[in-house]
Amino acid sequence: MIEIQRIKENKEEVLLGLSKRNIDAKQEVEQIIALDHDWRLKKTQLQDVETELNAISKQIGVLFSTGKQEEAKVLKSKTGALKEALQAFKIEEEALEKKIQDVLFTLPNVCTQEVPAGKDETANEIIEEFGTSPSLEEAPLPHWELAKEYTLIDFELGVKVTGAGFPFYRGQGARFQRALVSFFLDEAVDAGYEEFISPLMVNENSGKGTGQLPDKEGQMYYIGADDLYLIPTAEVPLTNIYRDVILPDPNFSIKLTGHTPCFRREAGSYGKDVRGLNRLHQFEKVEIVRIETPENSEKALHEMIDHIKSLLQKLGLQYRVLRLCGGDTGFAAAITYDFEVYSAAQEKWLEVSSVSRFDTFQSNRLKLRFKDENKKSRLCHTLNGSALALPRIMAALLENNQVPTGINIPEPLRKYTGFDMITKK
Repeated sequence: MIEIQRIKENKEEVLLGLSKRNIDAKQEVEQIIALDHDWRLKKTQLQDVETELNAISKQIGVLFSTGKQEEAKVLKSKTGALKEALQAFKIEEEALEKKIQDVLFTLPNVCTQEVPAGKDETANEIIEEFGTSPSLEEAPLPHWELAKEYTLIDFELGVKVTGAGFPFYRGQGARFQRALVSFFLDEAVDAGYEEFISPLMVNENSGKGTGQLPDKEGQMYYIGADDLYLIPTAEVPLTNIYRDVILPDPNFSIKLTGHTPCFRREAGSYGKDVRGLNRLHQFEKVEIVRIETPENSEKALHEMIDHIKSLLQKLGLQYRVLRLCGGDTGFAAAITYDFEVYSAAQEKWLEVSSVSRFDTFQSNRLKLRFKDENKKSRLCHTLNGSALALPRIMAALLENNQVPTGINIPEPLRKYTGFDMITKK
């Protein structure tokens, strides 16, 4: 949620940042400023009545204690009207506060200066490329054919038991998936991230805290009987560990990691581009989350980017890094970098990670603060990234490492799989 003070003090900067998303928010911004003005007036009136009521109450106490009963009763009769006025002002003040929050909840984060303007992914900027496409001896098979030939993933069985987008991993495919999870977690822990096993469902406040709710795109699975949501990423429970927390001093750099299944409805996606593992309703992911001071968040962002580069390089994957344009940047992010790996069989780039800096957008919703050197309370910055999402990583590794005798396992994964090559049964 954008800070009201930022809107009031830097209105043009806020409007410019939102315009990069192709949003004209002038009406909403003016509405917020007007509502905030009315709310402050109402709050002043409320405080004035409270001050008057407190003063009269003290005066009544003195009169009673000195035996001036009649004078005390006269003053006491006045407090009834004041209490009614106080209650009315409270109701009006709360209503104005809710109106402000409702409007703020409709606005996405303000894009940073570096974010290019643009409508969709065609305006994203490629800022780095690494590696080359593998030279395969035979015409490469796409991963869905490899999965069937080597009995690694059963998509049809998933359809039978649950529905499309919920595959079964089996045999060497299950071991390969588990190896990737272990590798990514161990690498995160070695980089200083604390490992968590988190809940897979969250309440409404947690969803609001990280910006997934209100769910305008209907991407979250909702469990109505318990008023809970299946998580779309471990970012949600991990970041909410620090909801309603004030960190006592500025000497912190919090680094969290966790592996979870992720659940996304991904409605309306069909065709070749989402075949096999390219888009699922349930998938595995290792997430990294950071909570930083505003002064350290840019450095933390680049450290996260470097961490993901190292994972892809160790796996021997060709990749590129994109800075997303405003129209392709997520609702809560101020700036996002996507990582894509190249699939030799599909002859296309597959997104495998997004690394985002949220600045104070999430922490303002979360009420996540810290005390600076002057003991002043300030909002933290939050960041998160996929390190990594498994389906498309597995797809690229299967497709890019196929040889006539099987599928080679990248060297860093072999201690986890227990085998060097996937072979036919």
